[in-house]
Amino acid sequence: MAMFDNRDKRTGETETIIGPTVQVEGNFQGAGDVVVEGQLSGTLKTQKSLRVGEQARVKADVEASDVFVSGEIRGNVKARGRLELTATGKVLGNIETATLVVAEGAVLHGKVTMAGKDALPLEPLEAERPVTGKKNQKSQDGK
Repeated sequence: MAMFDNRDKRTGETETIIGPTVQVEGNFQGAGDVVVEGQLSGTLKTQKSLRVGEQARVKADVEASDVFVSGEIRGNVKARGRLELTATGKVLGNIETATLVVAEGAVLHGKVTMAGKDALPLEPLEAERPVTGKKNQKSQDGK
């Protein structure tokens, strides 16, 4: 499985693996890295990274430090750091992340909100000033 070769070297060992024949339903909460190769429905929260394998199907709102999607997520995704969609990845839901990487061929259907840790709130644009009662009048010298 090439997926394990790409694991984030900073985080060490994967804490939880939901294998390809496993179906999980409910609220899942963890502190370590999570790999989903099977099916999960409900909610999923982890303090570290989440990897969704190519054959995985997740019907859940998910939250993690970093999220890497090669399979499908149907639900809202909150990645505090990075969200990466590979060419086979699909997210059908809203995304909130600091960094977004989308490979050619990936599917993303939802609203994306990106805000880095130093992001400033957007200032509203100034409204156009209304035109005062004078029409386009020629000056006295005829111009």
